Amino acid sequence: MAGDVIPIHEAKIGVTDWGLTHSDIVYDVVPVRDGAFFRLPDYLSRFAQSLVEGRMDVGITTEGIADALHCMVAASGLQSAYVAMVAARGTPMIPGSRDPRECANHFYAWCVPYVHVIKPDVAEAGADVLLSDDVRRIPEDSVDPTVKNYHWGDFTRGLFEAKDKGFETVLLADHAGNATEGPGFNLFALKGQTVITPERGVLKGITRRTVMEMAAAEGFTVEERALPVSELMEADEVFLSSSGGGVLPVRRINDRVFSNGSAGPVALRLRQRYYELTADPAYRTEIAYEQAIPA
Repeated sequence: MAGDVIPIHEAKIGVTDWGLTHSDIVYDVVPVRDGAFFRLPDYLSRFAQSLVEGRMDVGITTEGIADALHCMVAASGLQSAYVAMVAARGTPMIPGSRDPRECANHFYAWCVPYVHVIKPDVAEAGADVLLSDDVRRIPEDSVDPTVKNYHWGDFTRGLFEAKDKGFETVLLADHAGNATEGPGFNLFALKGQTVITPERGVLKGITRRTVMEMAAAEGFTVEERALPVSELMEADEVFLSSSGGGVLPVRRINDRVFSNGSAGPVALRLRQRYYELTADPAYRTEIAYEQAIPA
């Protein structure tokens, strides 16, 4: 924060910062696996685009942000980490102003040990997912889902519903009856030799992109399009993708059981392939821990 590497418990944001009072934040999360960032340039590029779309200027170049992430993770010593880069709208420079153009945008970052959106043992067996009947995804003409943001009102409501009913996580449909995404993950459905992922109302995840590339390399036809809930429920396999865990097999959505109640073979194969890619030098940006600046 403000150019310094500090212990995470010392990090603070002002109570009048619009990042807090309005959830007016854009961010991105890049995983660190075995001492290196995975696909760091892709995550930095998406964050830079989110800054443009969010009309924020934090006064730091993309190279400067990359340097900050390197210094922070090196200082933490974490070999596997969940690393967030964040831009907050900030506090109005003119007290009482309601004009977002008059806020002092600012950048900060944080890292913690690697976060699994779905616990590894659950993912290996296949997760149980609730498709909510009560909560719909925030429309994309209200909050742009391609800009990673902190507007989680719909996801949080859905998570309460899912957990109360004994499910691992929640998937939301839009108001037209198409499946979209869930808290921290994208969705895939396999039918025959075709892999389908929703096109609208979703974040264009970097892990999602990786899965699409892996599926195509294995000879599957990959379709990025609307995925009606009725079609999703007729899939041969269903799986999720997330920077917090890679490929995550699904064994059940509501009462519909897939893959005989276990993780599907294609999902498991792609899951293994994803972890192999995280070790591929072509996708890794090594972290110079030996040059760490003490926090």
